[in-house]
Amino acid sequence: MGEKKELKLELKVLADVGLLGMPNAGKSTFIAAVSNARPKIADYPFTTLHPNLGVVRVGPEQSFVVADVPGLIEGASEGAGLGHLFLRHLQRTRLLLHVVDFAPFDENVDPVQQAKAIVAELKKYDPGLYNKPRWLVLNKLDMVPAEEREARVKDFIKRMRYKGPVFQISALTREGCEPLIKEIYKHIRAQQIIEQGVVDIDPRFKEQDKPQEPDADDPRFKPLPSDAD
Repeated sequence: MGEKKELKLELKVLADVGLLGMPNAGKSTFIAAVSNARPKIADYPFTTLHPNLGVVRVGPEQSFVVADVPGLIEGASEGAGLGHLFLRHLQRTRLLLHVVDFAPFDENVDPVQQAKAIVAELKKYDPGLYNKPRWLVLNKLDMVPAEEREARVKDFIKRMRYKGPVFQISALTREGCEPLIKEIYKHIRAQQIIEQGVVDIDPRFKEQDKPQEPDADDPRFKPLPSDAD
């Protein structure tokens, strides 16, 4: 009986979305920009030393939870760096956002090779985690000249051989963040509906599309006094 209870807790979803990426990819900046989380942000690796959870508000009664874990490095599946300690947390999410530093300060750093290294670590660690829905988020677009963006993004996707959803953002300026979180919400809601036959649907998604009747006692909906009064 105790073992079954422990297994049930282990499988419980930690967060709707898990952030994945190299140290300094901008994950902490992203979660701070779109949620109520306030992680430590600095320009050196491993500023995130433990999981940070943030609630993202999309609209009235519409939200989802994001988890930011320490960045991964090559060799993480064998214990290198800090991120390997938290890979198991990413197993308890519904969607992974693979955040990529698209404009590294070091010109010798290839974002494609870094992204491929992260994907390889996922595959080594757990095929189930590797096969989890994973979206590509190209971050720090504010550091790329506008006239170069389209060509560089196309080149990245071609070399990455990636065929899933791709989003271009700047977590620092919040450019592109709003369309991304709206698409995330749609995805999470769809998964919640699919899971409805297995688990109770998240109350955040109940009745959300039903038009709300105005409360007769709410002063905002009471008629204004006429001039005659």
